Amino acid sequence: MSAPGRWSDLAARMGSGLVMVLVGLAAVAAGGDIFHVFVALICGAMIWELVRMLAPEQTGPALWLGALVAAALLLAIYLPPAFALPVLLAPAFVGFSQIEDNRAPFMIFSVGILLAGYGMMSVRDEFGFVWMLWLVLVVVATDVAGYFAGKSLGGRKFWPRVSPNKTWSGTIAGWLAAAAVGLVFALWQGTSLGLVAVSVAMSMAAQMGDISESAIKRRVGVKDASALIPGHGGLLDRFDGMLGAAIFVLITAPLTGYPPGLV
Repeated sequence: MSAPGRWSDLAARMGSGLVMVLVGLAAVAAGGDIFHVFVALICGAMIWELVRMLAPEQTGPALWLGALVAAALLLAIYLPPAFALPVLLAPAFVGFSQIEDNRAPFMIFSVGILLAGYGMMSVRDEFGFVWMLWLVLVVVATDVAGYFAGKSLGGRKFWPRVSPNKTWSGTIAGWLAAAAVGLVFALWQGTSLGLVAVSVAMSMAAQMGDISESAIKRRVGVKDASALIPGHGGLLDRFDGMLGAAIFVLITAPLTGYPPGLV
């Protein structure tokens, strides 16, 4: 493949990526209700994309299920966790009963989107701007390092049948980049170097989110979740890694103590 072809999507990716970073950082910095609404809208849009992929002939449910998920997230974050859980799981059951095709993938992925959205809100609310920034930067570093290393170095494919562009070189580069982010935050915040290892594990979880979304796209025969973001595809294509990382933090924080302060 020629060099121009290899990097043909770089300009579009960088332009739209910069806009997403600026908007995302503004929402993270604002926190509170603004961040809650931002995450809820992103998750609602991802559900819209998910239903359009899995049941393309059903345009109606895609819209109202996306709205239902956004509303459920906004309600759940203001409830005690015990009461938030059924609110978060209910939209998955509603969607399962309404769409006609690919119900099991919808159930699994919609629950993941809802839990990830709740996890991101919780990290920002409970641990503040710095640790939400850590979560975001680990995912971004994983993605950026993986993209450039994969394009530059190439090599053995990670799982060509499901994700033909993902290479082992890009995968490992993502881990190293995440470790670097973890080291910077450990030194900055005065925590143990265990944060480096947790950052690598979170990078792996982000890559699992990416692979899971790729598997769904291969299952239904589409290249991108949508065309909302130039050079990136849809929101699911861009935030799939964040889904995996946010769920990872939500589940493992009581075990690892990261972000610091929970245990």
